[in-house]
Amino acid sequence: MLELCEVLNPARTPGRITLISRMGADDVEARLRPILRSVTDAQHPVVWACDPMHGNTYTAPNGRKTRHFDDIVREIAGFVTAHRAEGTWPGGIHVELTGDNVTECLGGADDLGDNDLDHRYETICDPRLNGRQSLDLAFRLAELLTGTG
Repeated sequence: MLELCEVLNPARTPGRITLISRMGADDVEARLRPILRSVTDAQHPVVWACDPMHGNTYTAPNGRKTRHFDDIVREIAGFVTAHRAEGTWPGGIHVELTGDNVTECLGGADDLGDNDLDHRYETICDPRLNGRQSLDLAFRLAELLTGTG
């Protein structure tokens, strides 16, 4: 990581590099912390972002590619916790979402399960959070960042 940062931004220009973690909900906190520490110690001014979608994708029993809402939230929480522990700033989050009432990601307020995937699975690429899941995620993210959740 340090060699890559050095090659891409030898002058250490702030904002030139965005590093995006996509480590999965179970691994993000432990795996990210040493990377945060080493990049910070080397004084590389990067923007840190989290992609909780791709590290938590799996194939459901019916063959549909999906993600579980709780895993997405857990990865974001681990990302924020790692940054707090290392004194760095969690700069961004990448999510795939739609305001439509799709059934592509499991869980959330409607507790969508494997059997719900075929009802309104409309994506041709990556499963998206639906409108209700997206709003729930926004509120949970606000709680994580303000320390109220």
